Amino acid sequence: MKRKLLTSIGAAALTALALCACSNTGSSSEATGAAANESSQEGQAQTSSSSDSITVMIPEWAVPSDELLKEFTDQSGINVNISQVDWDAIRDKISIAASGGEASADVVEVDWSWVGEFGEADWLEPLEVDAELKADMPTISTFSIGDKVLAMPYSNDYRIAYYNTKHFADAGITEAPKTYNEVYEAVKAIKAAGVAEHPYPLVLTAEEKASTGLIWTAYTMNDVVFNDDGTLNESSVKDALNFYDKLIKEELVDPADKTADGGKTYTRLTEGSASFMTGPSSYISNVQNPEKSKVVGEVTPILMPGLSDNAHYTMALPEALGITKFSKNKEAARKFIDWYTSVEVQEKLNEELGNLPTRNSVLEKLVADGKIENPGAMIEQAKLISSPFPGGVPVYYNEMSNAIYNAVNGLALGNLSVDEAFTQMDEKIKALIADNE
Repeated sequence: MKRKLLTSIGAAALTALALCACSNTGSSSEATGAAANESSQEGQAQTSSSSDSITVMIPEWAVPSDELLKEFTDQSGINVNISQVDWDAIRDKISIAASGGEASADVVEVDWSWVGEFGEADWLEPLEVDAELKADMPTISTFSIGDKVLAMPYSNDYRIAYYNTKHFADAGITEAPKTYNEVYEAVKAIKAAGVAEHPYPLVLTAEEKASTGLIWTAYTMNDVVFNDDGTLNESSVKDALNFYDKLIKEELVDPADKTADGGKTYTRLTEGSASFMTGPSSYISNVQNPEKSKVVGEVTPILMPGLSDNAHYTMALPEALGITKFSKNKEAARKFIDWYTSVEVQEKLNEELGNLPTRNSVLEKLVADGKIENPGAMIEQAKLISSPFPGGVPVYYNEMSNAIYNAVNGLALGNLSVDEAFTQMDEKIKALIADNE
């Protein structure tokens, strides 16, 4: 029997519904604050019509300036009340309110990993999106279930490869690798030459970054991770696990990666101890920022490797905005989302907040204008964004992620062989599928 509520919502959360659910008038004390703009406050005083005012619940990194919000109000006549909430609290607030038939806000933050759960519970209003926009914004596929688009991505975060050109040159390697085998041979040569002791950073701890890391490794290797029925593709996933196993056993990966926070593992690229990495697109800017990087001018973004050539696809882990099913202001909410993700505003948000645009046309303009330095294969890679989930992100994603990262960590610690690691996650995922049929 399919679950009707998210597993994370317990009896205590439902009891707290009346206390925790945010009003769609945007008047809760925690909701507004520094982000509430002057036009919103004036609008509340001038009108009591809900159609002229919406509440937008987003994390700190998505809050536009007061000046930018005023532009929207001046253009549309719609006042915006910003509800700035910690990212890890947003999901629960949406869940608790929706369970009681209430809107936590009109427009809400939607993480890519919530799509299956929210879609199953029918808590988001489907969005009509034309083919032209889908072509310019390929990350829309991540927020789609079948033909339904449940949220509009506003901040990009896709996987791309990086290589330290100085490390490669010092080891006598003259070309960037295109396949995972070439990567393996390169980092092995770099270690042998004494250029870097542990040239390949890899998240191996029991956390979600280890799950997504294995998923995109298998996806870029073989164009597939999950079969059409949602089960793991054994051949592809084992290829990825065998690649991990070689790197771990030959200590091409820092043993500290087995226990270190995943975010710190990625920073080995900017600290100069890593020679090659597949990771977040945010490092395109980070490696060029002297405040964050010791390798300015030495690292180049390149296309993700594949099995026999560069990968055909890459995976994105973006953020989006959706309209809650229980919003009474859906038309105004859609106008805000269209404005927020428009060409002009995406460019302004990149300047204000550093958000990487989800529109390829905006990325191309930023590169052409010199606002993104050393882009490497950034544009080419962005055009290859695709979802590795055939039926959309599944409702049981969190439990599946737990199974994957525990198996990866077990492999890293030497407690599981490749076959055992695969079997452990495979059996758990098959059980999750059965439970949700």
